[in-house]
Amino acid sequence: MGSIRRDCLDHVVILGERHLRQVLQYYAHYYNGARTHLSLGKDSPVSRVVQTIGRIKPVPHLGGLHHQYIRI
Repeated sequence: MGSIRRDCLDHVVILGERHLRQVLQYYAHYYNGARTHLSLGKDSPVSRVVQTIGRIKPVPHLGGLHHQYIRI
């Protein structure tokens, strides 16, 4: 609960229940697919391949509130 509040809800104005559900759904997708977790060795719950070659490109999440950096 603390991560959702600190990383997301403290920075977004919620405009109703439908908007809250949408924001929470986007955050859960970001949290499980892109955000690193120290307890997982700086990996995400949905593991991904480490890319070592290519240019770095930012991918915005939650309307640019958070970014994931990938290589292309």
